[in-house]
Amino acid sequence: ENQVDKLFTENAWMVREKPAAYGTLEREVTEQDRALYALCRPDRLLELTFRFILFDAGVKKIARYQQYFAVKKIMDRISNREHDGRRRGGVVWHTQGSGKSLTMVLLAKSIALCSEINDYKIVLVTDRVDLDDQIYRTFHHCGKEVEQAATGKHLSQMLKGNKQRIVTTIIDKFEAAVGRHVVRNDDPDIFVLVDEGHRGQYGPRHAKMRRVLPNACYIGFTGTPVMKKDKNTVEKFGGLIDTYTIDRAVADKAVVPLLYEGRHVEQHVDSRGIDAWFERITANLSDEQTADLKKKFSTTDQLNKAAQKVMAIAWDISEHFRDNWQGTGFKGQLVTQDKAAALLYKKYLDEFAMVSCEVLISGPDEREGEEDLYEENKLAVHRFWKTVISKYGSEREYNKQVINAFKNAQQPEIIIVVDKLLVGFDAPRNTILYLTRKLKDHTLLQAIARVNRLSDGKDFGYIIDYRGVLENLDHALNLYSTLSEFDSGDIENILTDVTVETSTLPQKHSLLWDTFKEVKNKQDEEAYELALADVELRARFYERLSAFSKTLGIALSSVKFLEEIEPGKLNRYRADLKFFSKLRTAVRKRYAEVVDFAEYEPKIQKLLDTHVGTGEVEKITSLVNIFDIDAFAREVEKLPNAAAKADTIAHRTARTIHDRMQEDPAFYKRFSELLITAIAAFREERIKANEYLKKVTEIMNAVRNRTGDRIPEKLQSHDVAKAYFGSLKEILRRLDNGEDDFENVIADVALAVDEVVERNRIVSWTGDTDTQNRMRNEIEDRLFDFKDKDGIDITFEDMDAIMEQCLDIARIRRP
Repeated sequence: ENQVDKLFTENAWMVREKPAAYGTLEREVTEQDRALYALCRPDRLLELTFRFILFDAGVKKIARYQQYFAVKKIMDRISNREHDGRRRGGVVWHTQGSGKSLTMVLLAKSIALCSEINDYKIVLVTDRVDLDDQIYRTFHHCGKEVEQAATGKHLSQMLKGNKQRIVTTIIDKFEAAVGRHVVRNDDPDIFVLVDEGHRGQYGPRHAKMRRVLPNACYIGFTGTPVMKKDKNTVEKFGGLIDTYTIDRAVADKAVVPLLYEGRHVEQHVDSRGIDAWFERITANLSDEQTADLKKKFSTTDQLNKAAQKVMAIAWDISEHFRDNWQGTGFKGQLVTQDKAAALLYKKYLDEFAMVSCEVLISGPDEREGEEDLYEENKLAVHRFWKTVISKYGSEREYNKQVINAFKNAQQPEIIIVVDKLLVGFDAPRNTILYLTRKLKDHTLLQAIARVNRLSDGKDFGYIIDYRGVLENLDHALNLYSTLSEFDSGDIENILTDVTVETSTLPQKHSLLWDTFKEVKNKQDEEAYELALADVELRARFYERLSAFSKTLGIALSSVKFLEEIEPGKLNRYRADLKFFSKLRTAVRKRYAEVVDFAEYEPKIQKLLDTHVGTGEVEKITSLVNIFDIDAFAREVEKLPNAAAKADTIAHRTARTIHDRMQEDPAFYKRFSELLITAIAAFREERIKANEYLKKVTEIMNAVRNRTGDRIPEKLQSHDVAKAYFGSLKEILRRLDNGEDDFENVIADVALAVDEVVERNRIVSWTGDTDTQNRMRNEIEDRLFDFKDKDGIDITFEDMDAIMEQCLDIARIRRP
């Protein structure tokens, strides 16, 4: 309320046609008013433009509100100094996926632009090589000059020198810097941005950083909530500066919500357990498929129990991904216990041959969870690593190529990891996380966030848990128990049990049917199509079908749902999905619908292919154009009755008119009005279906052949001039005396305009103001000539309209 006066400041000096006392207009301040004032008031708009816009790999980006306010708060914080002259630091907690790295870039930009900081240096510190690479790439892609510390000695040189303004390093390199006793920089205008810098285990290494940079300003960034045991560390760091919780990020649609499902293979994997499991998974297979699978499992008795369980889980993952996600463009990430297990999972996934996969692990000498490996498994890891080096040349190239393929190529569909890619890995299409090992606290929160990134058509990220990491999640206390080191408020709504989503299926199913409550005969498919002639109802139908389909897809991928639902109800859901999907395809064609289904079409098609049957529902493709005469005739011929044929012709012709309206506005406007009249007459039952079909067929043919349009003979070979003629005739219709002389004069004007445009147009003229002005001047001269010579009463308003409409046509027809 205090900002109302400012909201209307600019209006106070604008021209007002109806005087009113300032500030007396009766109107409540709306949310739109508040948003416009918050974003577009002059000082804020200039600040956003100057400080908070950047290019990321060629893509222009502006700060989200949490990034803007975090940077502002940090700048306020560092402007204050402690009693010893050091700038105050602190910790920023912004949940993973909300743009933490870009916040660092924006902060660096603000520091560089700050007039109170003359000679700055920014040091970006992480604890992992891959994170260091990621932050380096982010700054580099944003056009910032940044140098990466190759060694401790290199870091020492950069910290001592003034050449490098922005430096990235892993924290371990400070150890070498301290050990050499050759570097100490007391400058208080050094800003150290530390990733996950509030962690308690960073203590000893932080001490070494502070010995090198004793007066620096330390700002920690974290993507996960602050653990209780680390709260004191945060206070020593300077306290929390800003928070952006998981709950807020989901509400803002900065990340997608996460759904959790526990899936368990037999816990006691003996021969009886394997036999029972084998019977269950082959229940729906043919005899030939069962025999083939038995061959693959012929060595089961010789496998140790751990390998048997890996085999069972690998089969379940293969089926789950193939049936629910394959072909949709989305990917999966499988987290395993150790390197040997990762290789075993790949072995079985490759044998089952349902999904493509790759393993991404570190070299065997780094002992990444190898303490419990058998000697044979260690040898397997060494053998695998030899093939990696032989194929890729180096570990860096191996990482680069596998990650790039996972992010950008169709294969691999699943990437298998141990500890890699659980932190800071940003792959928007990564959607399903398969957990086969115990994770907790920060590691768990970091891992599940790998699948929360936004991507077209992605509504949720999915956590499939084979180890009971978050068992019985429907009771919130179990989540808080597993994540007991965090305050419950900080992890609110971090995960939702899949049953919460599937429980909404009956309601969405009922709501979908409620769309057609006015349809009396529920067996009459034509009645459904006629009801959907209403544009608003059609939009509601699409929305409700989409919601039902998405939730049904989630339900059909859930073991618990399939175990608990009654078979009759499940069959009803499937049958209704098939019916309404066919209806959607039919009405889209009938009414020439242009709704963009691209985001969710692959998922719905996957759902139909898997659970309804491949080919049962026609795929939505591009609409056949009426100018493709034979193809369109075949499509219309397949329709069941005259009304369906007439609607299809009418709306497809209307779509053509809409798409081509700017090419010849006068011509297409006339036939658009005729179509509207014919459709309304049929809807109001003033004409029968057969008459409706006859009328719209005549209109379609007239549009195709440009018949029924009086065009002077001199224009017959000048298609673009015909369009000018139509617009000229419309603008000057008050002068039309019904005589041929009038039309001949207008035809001459149209030819003159065509000549001016054709003579002056050059490459890219539609974006060239000088060329367009030259055309306007010459067209205006010609209009004056006709005014004087033929006595046409053309006003200045007529001239302006003629020039603009003719140039609009020229931009489309003569680009």
